[in-house]
Amino acid sequence: MTPSVPKSLIMIVAYNAQAHLESVLRRIPYDRLPPNCEILISDDASPDSTYEVGQRAALTCPIPTRVLKNTKNLGYGGNQKLGYQIAIQGGYQAVVMLHGDGQYAPELLPEMLAPILEENADVVLGSRMLRKMDALAGGMPLYKWIGNQVLTRIENRIVGANLSEFHTGYRAYRVNALQRIPFHYNTNNFHFDTEILIQMLRVGAFFREIPIPTHYGDEVCHVNGWRYFYDCIRSCLHDWLTKKGVFYCRRFHLAPPGARYELKLGLNHSYHQAAMSLVPEGSKLLDIGSGND
Repeated sequence: MTPSVPKSLIMIVAYNAQAHLESVLRRIPYDRLPPNCEILISDDASPDSTYEVGQRAALTCPIPTRVLKNTKNLGYGGNQKLGYQIAIQGGYQAVVMLHGDGQYAPELLPEMLAPILEENADVVLGSRMLRKMDALAGGMPLYKWIGNQVLTRIENRIVGANLSEFHTGYRAYRVNALQRIPFHYNTNNFHFDTEILIQMLRVGAFFREIPIPTHYGDEVCHVNGWRYFYDCIRSCLHDWLTKKGVFYCRRFHLAPPGARYELKLGLNHSYHQAAMSLVPEGSKLLDIGSGND
């Protein structure tokens, strides 16, 4: 029996991207993409003509292309949740996220997908900070260039990682790895990207970073920088405090394969503590599978 060819999904998240979406699709190197590759364009209820532009462009794409329009705005993180759920339900092996505004290079899609399909990585990040000076040459504003590195350094320190950049929007995931994390508990806002990386770290996912060019054009940035900074640090601290047993955050209650369960008695918002509190005092209780011995 001939083995089936694994499926890959290019997930293009788009919001008010009518001016750039067709160009992004034209720039994809279709002749270098892995076989059995498809495109999903997810328009997050844009008030402009992003959906119509995507539908028109899809007619000329040489690979299967679907265009969806959310009935309401789900947010940057919410739009990703929808796409990853589609990837899981569709039986894809790899999913790569590409922005519809042209900020990230579609030309590198084959390089983003290859480590996943070759089973050398669970997460591939297209990093603008592996060659830091190239980011400035590509038009990244100085304050963002500095802020990106400062925030990444703080996040690395808190969560125990060693990434060159936490904040790239160009990333690919092994779908099996996505199934191991509760990404649906994450925020719908922009710091979803930080929270999903923390979750991947907690389940022992293998990371790869590849250098990508930086391009800043006339695309509109919808991120409030100070709010984003605060939200990312808060998520990292929630993870750290959960590990220390001081605080319980369901989205970060994760462990690598083979790790034993740790009791969560005495912690607020712990399901285990909530269940135990319902047992009448003096009762005998058989608690199966929730200890370390």
